[in-house]
Amino acid sequence: MNTPNTTLSQVNGQDTPLQFDQLGLAAPILRAIQEAGYTTPTPIQAKAIPQVLNGGDLLAGAQTGTGKTAGFTLPILHILSQTPASNPAKSKPRCLMLTPTRELAAQIEESVQTYGKYLHLKSMVVFGGVSINPQINRLSRGIDILVATPGRLLDLANQKAVDLSGVEILVLDEADRMLDMGFIHDIKKILAMLPKKRQNLLFSATFSDEIKRLADNLLNSPAFVEVARRNTASEMVTQTVHLVKQAHKSALVSYLIKQNNWEQVLIFTRTKHGANRLAEKLVKDGIPAAAIHGNKSQGARTKALADFKNGNIPALVATDIAARGLDIDQLPQVVNFELPNVPEDYVHRIGRTGRAGSTGAAISLVDFEESKYLKDIEKLIKREIPKVTVEGFEPPAKLEPEAPRPPRPAQGRRPQGNGQKPANARNAGQGQQKNTNQAHKQGQAKPKSQNQPQGQAMPHGRLISEAAKHQAMPQTPLFAPKPVHRGGNRGR
Repeated sequence: MNTPNTTLSQVNGQDTPLQFDQLGLAAPILRAIQEAGYTTPTPIQAKAIPQVLNGGDLLAGAQTGTGKTAGFTLPILHILSQTPASNPAKSKPRCLMLTPTRELAAQIEESVQTYGKYLHLKSMVVFGGVSINPQINRLSRGIDILVATPGRLLDLANQKAVDLSGVEILVLDEADRMLDMGFIHDIKKILAMLPKKRQNLLFSATFSDEIKRLADNLLNSPAFVEVARRNTASEMVTQTVHLVKQAHKSALVSYLIKQNNWEQVLIFTRTKHGANRLAEKLVKDGIPAAAIHGNKSQGARTKALADFKNGNIPALVATDIAARGLDIDQLPQVVNFELPNVPEDYVHRIGRTGRAGSTGAAISLVDFEESKYLKDIEKLIKREIPKVTVEGFEPPAKLEPEAPRPPRPAQGRRPQGNGQKPANARNAGQGQQKNTNQAHKQGQAKPKSQNQPQGQAMPHGRLISEAAKHQAMPQTPLFAPKPVHRGGNRGR
């Protein structure tokens, strides 16, 4: 198959990218692209499409939001429309696209439908969280392109509902994310069901050692395309950090949304329960919000995403499971309510904004205990993220390390050796101890040590003002017996 020259052309001394009609795609596909409002391919599309059309294996590196989904759907639609099926059996899909999340699978299927609307190709998407029976029925009627998550695909294969022996093209999208989510064993089982002779396309935002090993075992003399430095965040995204206590983060999120009149913001939390709590807090603050995570039913996730996309709710709170599966045009803001443990996930999160040439902003709320995560992220993206202070949410003072405890004084210690106290210890403070015990019996506070000036650092390193302590705390001694009141426990 002949492919066009992908060298950039010169217009007025400037490099200009190729147009879609220069990439050798079939006329029905170009018509669908034009109707979708696109004329110029993104860099990953301009590089990947000719390579896929060549028919060889491909290893493609691109950060999220670069248009890589169309980078493989467009040439695959062209290949399948131009070549007859090697095995016309209805139940055998010719192309298998594996993705880590339900949302991403639905997004890819939507892309296939959009660009293949004028082709006689059938496609469907399968994932968990919904009834399997309608998927079995649909598969029995025959498809050309199957988009799937690994777990549900294995369920269907185990029930003999799908035959993968006719797959001509395999796509592993977001391969790094699939490995992070523990799908490597499922992927190996699926690969064993596929014919040995096939075209393999592996797309990944990052390249870890595990990805390299997977590529070495899966791909046969692959072409390699990459449009951004490895493990970097989009240059179209303005990144800032707000240093703030964990307990003040939810209030700061509400403040930022209201103060800046944000109409669409995606907020990432580390846990499912944290996502639910934050969404509930935003609703209480008068901000319509919804949470999306793995414990939500597929119906609830689909509705929340639809409401967010169409503007019914301005705030969507998500865990990392949704970081790769959300495709929202021109999303303006992303907020990291908590930093992820894995620095690469930060790149994935903020990749939801600043997509396909649009600008965006990513704000991270960082507690002092998250400083290590922040340093790891800055090391990964090879830049320091600016720190911004919001009035009323100033960062807490950095805590000093705990000072070593000095030896306790001899007074009050258990007797050592022969059990006799030293004479000076017995004599010193005898009267003071008697007075102290008497005051203790009467429910009065013990006298302060004469050796500890007010406001000085205690041995454990904290600064305590005795005057402030008296004002803030009840005057009942800490270990004194509670007073008995004849008339009941009034006022306590």
